[in-house]
Amino acid sequence: MQAEKFMWDALRADEPESPARSRRLAALAERLTGRDVTERYIIGLRAWDATLRAEPASVALREAERALEGGLTWADESRGFEVPVLVALLHLYADRPGRAEELFAAGTAEFEKQGWRGAHLAFAYTLIGYIRFRRGRLMEAEDFARAGLRLAERVGARTPALWYATGVMIEVLIARGRTDEAVEVAREHDFGEPFPAAVTIPDCETVHAELLLATGRTEEAAEALAAVGRRLDPRGKRNPSCCPWQLHLALAEAATSPAKGLATAQEAVARARQYGAPSAIGQALRVTAEVSEPADRVKLLEESVDWLDQSPAAYELARSLVALGAALRRTERAAEAAEHLYRGLEAAQDCGADALVETARAELAAAGLRPRALHPAGTDTLTARERAAADLTVRDQDAAAGLGVDGPAVARLLSAVYRKLGTDRTGLAEALRNTGREPRDPAGPG
Repeated sequence: MQAEKFMWDALRADEPESPARSRRLAALAERLTGRDVTERYIIGLRAWDATLRAEPASVALREAERALEGGLTWADESRGFEVPVLVALLHLYADRPGRAEELFAAGTAEFEKQGWRGAHLAFAYTLIGYIRFRRGRLMEAEDFARAGLRLAERVGARTPALWYATGVMIEVLIARGRTDEAVEVAREHDFGEPFPAAVTIPDCETVHAELLLATGRTEEAAEALAAVGRRLDPRGKRNPSCCPWQLHLALAEAATSPAKGLATAQEAVARARQYGAPSAIGQALRVTAEVSEPADRVKLLEESVDWLDQSPAAYELARSLVALGAALRRTERAAEAAEHLYRGLEAAQDCGADALVETARAELAAAGLRPRALHPAGTDTLTARERAAADLTVRDQDAAAGLGVDGPAVARLLSAVYRKLGTDRTGLAEALRNTGREPRDPAGPG
């Protein structure tokens, strides 16, 4: 009964005394060993709660692995699939999307084996699309989101499955630069207030406000996002990696009150640093740069790129690279600008971020530069040098010395590794093991 109560409260938008519930949940989970599925569900809920509250990502990941050790089935009629889904998703927010995909693949196989091809499979396809979106694989994300949307449409109008699918579809289309199509998807599926009482992932109100912002309805977006903050902050939901309302609010506020927008963005950076996921920190720094004075932008964007190079978030990296190149061009640092713009252009092309590609091309043209011929997007297979850099890093050896290159070259190699394997530095050793690429001595045989 306690497990069911914690589950209900975790999803309620109107839950009273959320911080007190979090303390009770943490105290209970600490005493449990995971000996049965009920205990593992409670531990899994604790891991999710730690994620929402922006406790260090390492805490949530540790609790998640405790919950997974004895197994969490997705197709247990008496349990529901919410906790296994939340445990999988928290890996995404902690910069372990590769692990999240593994868990979703196993869960989807359970649904299909049981013949659950309605709402359950719609959720699974939709959220796999969301994972691909967060990794920057926008074309794949669109395919999965469309598959989830088609299934959700059969479930029925204004159902949770359809809310999820529509929200993810809108986010993907905005990222690809097809805002008009996103507006049409929202209109077709009546995506607007009133939203369901449950807290959804991605949060419907935040996605709706993002669409308002993308279509120039800044004041409406600011009002909607402020309302999201009033709902989530008292409940302790402070993590911009999974609750990014502050990032959008900062952009909306900056249109009429630059100081207010900057303060909101800086608070998001502080929360992201508390959580510790490189992608969250890098994204928050980019937004802060957007609402800062021009003189401060280059430094913030350089730090943003540094963090995103340590993450698997390819689309966010592409955005920061193009923004940094543009900022450098405006300060007449043409050579440095070109380096970042060329790299950002290729990254955006690989992601399928068509509007960002055009932005990068325009910036290069403004700098008097011609875009290089783009190479086809690579595969997830590590090159020999990427593999060597990964192995040296896992062994805490100097990758630059081992490969005979400088630090920036190593950073770029590792950036590609993190994107391909779907992890950050802290999960690199595990990702290599899970993909059959055991860390080895680069100087040894093979």
